[in-house]
Amino acid sequence: MTIDTAPAARPRTRIDAVADDYTDTLIRLNPTFATTLGLPGHETEYQDFSPAGIAGFAEAARDALAALEGLEPEDDVDAVTLDAMRERLGLQLLIHASGWEYAELNNIASPAQDIRAIFDLMPTGTEQDWEHIAGRAHNVPAAIRGYTESLRLARDAGKVAAARQVRIVIEQVTKYAAGDGFFAKLAAEASTASGALPPALQEKLDAGVDAARRAYTGLAEFLRTELLPAAPEKDAVGRTRYSLASRSFLGAEVDLEETYTWGVQELDRLIAEQEKVAAAIKAGASIAEAKEILNNDPARQLKGTDALREWMQHLSDKAVAELAGVHFDIPDVMKKLECRIAPTDEGGIYYTGPSDDFSRPGRMWWSVPAGEDTFTTWAETTTVYHEGVPGHHLQVATATYRRELLNKWRRNVCWTSGHGEGWALYAEKLMQELGYLSDPGDHMGMLDMQRMRAARVVFDIGVHLELGMPERWGSGTWTADKGYAFLKENLPISEGQLNFEFTRYLGWPGQAPSYKVGQRLWEQIRAELETRPGFDLKEFHTKALNIGSVGLDTLRRALLG
Repeated sequence: MTIDTAPAARPRTRIDAVADDYTDTLIRLNPTFATTLGLPGHETEYQDFSPAGIAGFAEAARDALAALEGLEPEDDVDAVTLDAMRERLGLQLLIHASGWEYAELNNIASPAQDIRAIFDLMPTGTEQDWEHIAGRAHNVPAAIRGYTESLRLARDAGKVAAARQVRIVIEQVTKYAAGDGFFAKLAAEASTASGALPPALQEKLDAGVDAARRAYTGLAEFLRTELLPAAPEKDAVGRTRYSLASRSFLGAEVDLEETYTWGVQELDRLIAEQEKVAAAIKAGASIAEAKEILNNDPARQLKGTDALREWMQHLSDKAVAELAGVHFDIPDVMKKLECRIAPTDEGGIYYTGPSDDFSRPGRMWWSVPAGEDTFTTWAETTTVYHEGVPGHHLQVATATYRRELLNKWRRNVCWTSGHGEGWALYAEKLMQELGYLSDPGDHMGMLDMQRMRAARVVFDIGVHLELGMPERWGSGTWTADKGYAFLKENLPISEGQLNFEFTRYLGWPGQAPSYKVGQRLWEQIRAELETRPGFDLKEFHTKALNIGSVGLDTLRRALLG
């Protein structure tokens, strides 16, 4: 299977029609997805988070797969679509059958956060925008009720997230509902470009925010009194659940033990490389001593979130300007990337893609833990490349832009973590290859991030499958407590970020390893293509990005034939 990269528009095929119809169904079932895409018409709505609503997504997947039966690809693009839809939707149905969809709860990617987070993407410039925000706030209680119903159903079936996840989500949603929390601030700070809201609209917003706060207070109470008593203390999810999760995040089936062994070896390799860079920073210095030198260098320090945002924006703009037309094809509409400080303090750095028409640009968000106001550029330069260009922004925006080549599902729906995060890690290494991380400090920062991702492979598979610990890091079987100490040695982040990440890995099995394993699979594909006559790196990148995000097995078949 190969793919045509010619820019000419393709005629819409029968397979495209199925993919587009399925996308329209997803927008109907999940109105906040329309907000994510910047599509009008669903600004105040939420999906049905109840068991009936969850079942509706499974039914839509079955219908789409049935509609694909008997269809033959009309071109190479169709072949990729067919391959990708069968893999993604088929796996979705397997996960649905497991029953764990109804129990979704963790500290980063569950309805508990998603119901609030959609407000971050809603425009605020006009009175109509605030009408939409007020309307959606009024609908938060119904969304929370449906979610609670699903959690209760899953609990009765013996499926409950680990107690650690329940406790942290109680903390999160209590903060959302607090008098100085997200919703209260949303109402208190509401204004348009022309000033304060009209009194009637402010009253409607205040009432909606109050309803949302009470709904989240109720969710916290449900979690505390009904879910937590049924939650297991054990964090490990076991092989059956983990295997499905790994396939979901990678779009590929890997040998978990072999991958774990490779992760251990890759971690050792990266530590050895860091030791060499440390010696270049100061002869005889250990990794820790070299980092201390870098941290104490005034030229590498930023004070305050305003300085952090400005630095992110400058570095991002510079990368776009220098890479465009030289190493990548970057159309003008994709060159705008906004860097922002996130409205939460939960930790983490993330990217949100542009709206379908690019009226809302791609954005890089930094969620700064409370109390942290000093940042070091050497540690974060590679992160800007990861989230921006040539990382997520180039990848996601390219798929959104290529509407003449890709159907709606390929452009906007089919996101696979191993593909996307694997590409972003590949992009970090590529920037080193292109000379952008030649400074020893920036190089150390890139190695730190790569080391972190390798450690996550070891931790995630080791803890959730309860494998034996490598001799270098301990003895006996992995446990969460042993894993925390291991992460503390290998993750170059603050205590607040470490606590968030540790909880994330335990509650979102299979996701964290998809970065480094995805990078490994991307690099394997490139290495195989480099053995073929006429290999051109820029052409490889263009061809790969034009495919959009698909499972990594689909990507391999598409690029290698």
